[in-house]
Amino acid sequence: MEVKLQKWGNSMGIRIPCNILKSLNLKTNDLLNIELADNKIVISVPQKKKISLEKRFSEYHGENLAKTFSWDESVGKEIW
Repeated sequence: MEVKLQKWGNSMGIRIPCNILKSLNLKTNDLLNIELADNKIVISVPQKKKISLEKRFSEYHGENLAKTFSWDESVGKEIW
């Protein structure tokens, strides 16, 4: 497929057809990788890194909100 390189502000850009964006589930402001390989411009979707819940907790250094948690009295049909 041929696309036209166009001036956008101080840069140049191309338009990616909607059917390609939909097939890759891409939306406005999504991040893409771009690189030069064998005299070709290669645009790819970065792989999402899976982070375990344990790792997320180990990297969290914010306030511990659980200290102020209270079960209170039931106000409806809750069963404690």
